[in-house]
Amino acid sequence: MDAITGLGKYFFSIPMLIFGVFHFMSADAMAGSAPGGVISIYITGICLILFAISVLIGKYDKLAAVLLAFMLLLFVTLVHMKSATVGSQMATVSLLKDMSLIGGALMYAHALAKDKSIIG
Repeated sequence: MDAITGLGKYFFSIPMLIFGVFHFMSADAMAGSAPGGVISIYITGICLILFAISVLIGKYDKLAAVLLAFMLLLFVTLVHMKSATVGSQMATVSLLKDMSLIGGALMYAHALAKDKSIIG
């Protein structure tokens, strides 16, 4: 069973890596919906890629997971909340997706993270 549940870190980190790459490939298209424009899209892409690398190599992965959760919480409050409250179904879906990813990141940090050197 551990072999199957051990795949979780890959199913969690590889999509984040791909999302990070997408932020560089489509920065101009995403910039309209992000506070800070293109610069914030590039910063977000870097953060997503660094999170994925951190989890895959097991270095600073607890810190990376907590920072990912914080970044996603910012997305929920700064990007999705306003649109979701006016009835946009896609914004509500994005808000719920990000909330579930926050939960996953915090569960990873709590139970699976290997490197607890910076935050215990």
